[in-house]
Amino acid sequence: MTVVRINKFLADSGISSRRKSEEYISQGRVAVNDKIVTEFSHKVDIEKDIVTLDGEKIKPKKHIYILLNKPKGYITTVSDDRNRRTVMDLVKSKERIYPVGRLDYDTTGLLFLTNDGELSQLLTHPGNKVPREYEVKIDKPLDEDDRQKLLQGISLEGKRGKFLKITFPFHNDKKIASIVCEEGRNRFVKRMFRKLDYTVLELNRFSFAGIMLDVPPGKSRNLTYNEIQELKQKYTD
Repeated sequence: MTVVRINKFLADSGISSRRKSEEYISQGRVAVNDKIVTEFSHKVDIEKDIVTLDGEKIKPKKHIYILLNKPKGYITTVSDDRNRRTVMDLVKSKERIYPVGRLDYDTTGLLFLTNDGELSQLLTHPGNKVPREYEVKIDKPLDEDDRQKLLQGISLEGKRGKFLKITFPFHNDKKIASIVCEEGRNRFVKRMFRKLDYTVLELNRFSFAGIMLDVPPGKSRNLTYNEIQELKQKYTD
């Protein structure tokens, strides 16, 4: 049994936005099992209940949640007017899905794709402080003073940015670091290092929102039910 609020059911079905769906409910145009519903909090069992809008049955949209290991040479868009390869060339879905956030053309690693706009918003909203973990290779050893600056925070185009954690998986090699941040700004990691005169040579995201990358480059898998529920519970009030 999968139970959701009626306003969420309507929005998820793709017929309208959450706000517009609530207008339909307020206007008495929505019925569940032939009974008019006017409360936004009314619960619907999407597997059993019949929901109608102006007498027309509404079919729940099937949500798709995919984890992709993005390789280099693909852009994070649904389509490209220059005919470059996109991440959509790597996944198969009958439903129209979208990337959650972005990874640069030459950045690799974990990328979510979904048609669940609500979850996408939860994972990309700055206020939710969703952690991202990367392995980064830079052009010269990271100086300890600069490491502290990155942890304490530096100004990036007028806005403060910082890494939460910086460690070295190979203790004697300070050119390779694992970093944790909660920022989703465009090219954030590369720009942070560039501000201190380092060039990022390779960047790979191996964890996003606590979910670890576990498929080979170019491959994908569906998120499990437990992973999806954990993400929603973690970042929903």
